[in-house]
Amino acid sequence: MSGPANTPAELSALVRDYALELGFDLVGIGPAAGFGEENELFGKWIDRGYAGEMKYLERGLPSRKETGRILEGARSIVSCALNYNTENPRSTEVGGDDRGWISRYAWGDDYHDVMGAMLDELARYVKDVSPKDAAARTYVDTGPVLEKAHAGRSGVGWLGKNTCLINQRAGSWLFLGEVITDVELEFDAPAADRCGTCTRCIDACPTGAIVEPYVLDARKCVSYLTIELKGNIPPELREGMENNVFGCDVCQDVCPWNRDALFTPKESFLPRRGLVAPELGSLMELSPEDFSEVFRKSPVKRAKRGGFVRNVLVAVGNSGNKKYIECVRALLEDEEPLVRAHAVWALRKLEGRECLCELSRLLETETDSGVVEEIRFAMDGAGD
Repeated sequence: MSGPANTPAELSALVRDYALELGFDLVGIGPAAGFGEENELFGKWIDRGYAGEMKYLERGLPSRKETGRILEGARSIVSCALNYNTENPRSTEVGGDDRGWISRYAWGDDYHDVMGAMLDELARYVKDVSPKDAAARTYVDTGPVLEKAHAGRSGVGWLGKNTCLINQRAGSWLFLGEVITDVELEFDAPAADRCGTCTRCIDACPTGAIVEPYVLDARKCVSYLTIELKGNIPPELREGMENNVFGCDVCQDVCPWNRDALFTPKESFLPRRGLVAPELGSLMELSPEDFSEVFRKSPVKRAKRGGFVRNVLVAVGNSGNKKYIECVRALLEDEEPLVRAHAVWALRKLEGRECLCELSRLLETETDSGVVEEIRFAMDGAGD
């Protein structure tokens, strides 16, 4: 173990070296204060309703604006990044009407677990080498921290027009985490914006969620719809979801900076069997027990079985593949109203007007108001 460092520059060098030794792919150090512009933009984004049902973002706004609310006397933030890119096809390269898409970040183990342990070890090291009694807190997408803003200020990357953090060498397939400390460190220079005039991410977004450069309306984003949204997916956005069943990679898949992005050596992020372009039929048939087993210690568990099968049914409806009709029909009797509602929509998409008599009979027995509304919507002509 190294002894205490005497200057901010010496301490910073130790911290950077140790972060890389722990396995982080990128590390930068920036200030804990002085984010007035970023805070103002984030507040306006909230006010415009772009956060949708993510009310926790609004609740955490005071702490995001003042890092001292998180850690008293906070002076420095060590921003770390882990690359999760693997040598597998991109969503734009996979075709077929029987395949879904799970976002690349969710192919392996849950990054919260992997990265959290590494950040805790880095925080311990900061305390050990500091010349005073130091305090430190760690976050990995788990608290009121403007992670991309801090990573940008510390030189890890720049905020792209798709609102993802992009690094010139590693691309944007990055998990971000921070060590917030009251220790005075030497700061790195901010990263320069290298998006230039490119608008490929904006042009490719299947639901038009990138409403202007650097501004995302989460309510339209496929990642939000398939992960954060807990209720019924708005009918007008379902076709735009295409075959995505958990998250969406389109805006990153088309980004030129990801053309030659580095691959991760971490086994934790390598794809589990069957998660790269999974077969839709097998996903529809997942029981609650199957779901828990297949996605144990996986980010996908966040959607829960009902939300995940809901997403799969939308993908099945978009597929137009009639071989799934009987499986969809079986889910009309699922115990979860969320699943039944989207099974109605998928059946209407696959069978057209041929299913109207069946839906009429369902209307006589269905007791959930959300499913009833979905049946009526389908009978009024949805899918024609």
